[in-house]
Amino acid sequence: MPAVTADTLTLPRLEVPLAGADSSAPRSRPVRSITTAPDGYEGEGFPVRRAFAGVPLADLDPFVHMDQMGEVDYAPYEPRGTDWHPHRGFETVTYIIDGTFVHQDSHGGGGTISDGATQWMTAGRGILHIETPPEELVVSGGLFHGVQLWVNLPSRSKMVEPRYQNLDADLVTLVASPDGGALVRLIAGDLGGHRGPGSTHTPIVVAHATVAPGAQLVVPWDPTFNALAYVLAGSGAVGDERHPVRTGQLVVFGDGDTVVLTATGADSLDVLLLGGQPIREPVVQYGPFVMNTKAEVQQAFEDFQRGVLGTVPADGIRPFRGRRS
Repeated sequence: MPAVTADTLTLPRLEVPLAGADSSAPRSRPVRSITTAPDGYEGEGFPVRRAFAGVPLADLDPFVHMDQMGEVDYAPYEPRGTDWHPHRGFETVTYIIDGTFVHQDSHGGGGTISDGATQWMTAGRGILHIETPPEELVVSGGLFHGVQLWVNLPSRSKMVEPRYQNLDADLVTLVASPDGGALVRLIAGDLGGHRGPGSTHTPIVVAHATVAPGAQLVVPWDPTFNALAYVLAGSGAVGDERHPVRTGQLVVFGDGDTVVLTATGADSLDVLLLGGQPIREPVVQYGPFVMNTKAEVQQAFEDFQRGVLGTVPADGIRPFRGRRS
């Protein structure tokens, strides 16, 4: 799992604030729940883990959906993606750890994302887009691993103009734990005064942490945010209670000021850390639309059918399927 790597001994440190003048020490967030993601398929048939399955939306807010794509080592001509499809009312965040995806949308956004890069698409009032492996990856096969996260938009922002951000891997903010035993790649939001490059409509944190075997990472966390940790790879323990976790499990934390992760296995523990200010509005999700009411979802379907959400560009890319020789 390469993503972005660095020498942790040379990076800025992610320090946890000490006790204040009132002698109150930071409180570690307790574990509220641990769930295991079921397997499924997305798009044209690529394997995913449904990271949020079975978790109440109130615990996820402002997030609504997340798939771990892979980790899979494709044979030649096996890689798959999605064809053109619509979205309205939220943002899609696609983080590629291994492999390559090509993105294009009806609003002019697009590019190639691979090995630690992120594409951040604000669907807003409506957009069509496609995410698919390039021809060379389809032909050769190879390792593919990534995450797609859906971030809700508040009602006031659901019909904003669509926007695309291409966050290349070298833009990610890198910080280390005080002892150098953990690397944190900060994609969006603020952690201990360090800020990620992603621009968001809702205050959130998105970060990928790698904790070396036997090491512990204590992450300062905004007490007004919720806190989630999804295990991308490895095994470990979470919280001061040291609840065991493994690949494909999602942790929902309770209130507090810090999140504690410990790598207990022979390999590193890789975790996607998520949190944000809850929007606390009604959520109606159906297919590719996330709105506040059923009527708004129905309107999105009608607008899509009438071409209001956009049209596929004349030079629009298509999934490459190819054939074995």
